[in-house]
Amino acid sequence: MVVLNIFFLIAGQTASTLLGRFYYNQGGNSKWMSTFVQTAGFPVLFIALYLFRSKSTQTATASPETSGIKITLIYIALGLIIAADDLMYSYGLLYLPVSTYSLICASQLAFNAVFSYFLNAQKFTALIFNSVVLLTFSAALLGVDEDSQGTNGLSHGKYILGFVLTLGASATYSLILSLMQVTFEKVIKRETFSVVLNMQIYTALVATIASLIGLFASGEWKTLEGEMHAFGSGKLSYVMTLLWTAISWQIASVGVVGLIFVVSSLFSNVISTLALPIIPVFAVIFFHDKMDGVKIIAMLMAIWGFISYGYQLYVNDKKARKTSVSVEESS
Repeated sequence: MVVLNIFFLIAGQTASTLLGRFYYNQGGNSKWMSTFVQTAGFPVLFIALYLFRSKSTQTATASPETSGIKITLIYIALGLIIAADDLMYSYGLLYLPVSTYSLICASQLAFNAVFSYFLNAQKFTALIFNSVVLLTFSAALLGVDEDSQGTNGLSHGKYILGFVLTLGASATYSLILSLMQVTFEKVIKRETFSVVLNMQIYTALVATIASLIGLFASGEWKTLEGEMHAFGSGKLSYVMTLLWTAISWQIASVGVVGLIFVVSSLFSNVISTLALPIIPVFAVIFFHDKMDGVKIIAMLMAIWGFISYGYQLYVNDKKARKTSVSVEESS
């Protein structure tokens, strides 16, 4: 189950990011449409909910003392934050080469460590500190890399805006995961598969509605028909690109939910970060992104940061297992 969910997460995240860039490369320009497809495929999650219904029916509802109104408000608040986060990602993917974008997104692990320290009482060890420093420097290198700026015919100002928004989106994504963890621990007070899946479904529903409102309020919906006709690889390709982008995001979501349930939310975030240094390789193959020395160093630093963080999780898990064995033997 762990291997299968890791595959879903990495494959879904890689495919959705590459398809998102393909949408822009072929003439797509609607930031709200790009935001919309990141959550619009959430009905796919009902399949997973149905398949595991028999295993989790008895724990599918929240604790009796938990107010339905409180949970609804949490879903709405998180959904709106997710919509804003997706919009920042959409701008980042538009204004940055996909290789640069994905490497900046790896900074979410550093933000995750910081938010987990303040919100989830996670200890800040030397290995985690090392990971945060490496990922911070990795993102900083890309921020000052002059060779990446002005690529794809974009101005220096748009590159900086894309960099800042992608960094902000990475921080926001980590905040969302920490807030979800707090909700499971303090409000819902359980973390079964169905509860985690419900969290994903209802927050995605709110985010999708918010994205639709943004699409119509911004007036971008008026340009969609012309965008489809002018799409570089044809109208059918336009529809299929958006459809498979939405499906890919939800395949990744199934992987996220599965790893949260089987292992932990922290492990899920670590694995999602693992996919990010892989994406630049595909970006070079499919979009001919330039991989200069600075990007390669940034990618190696991101991988090093990931390994450092992952090793700390391994150490923590080993300690927990030893403690568990000791308790069992003493009893």
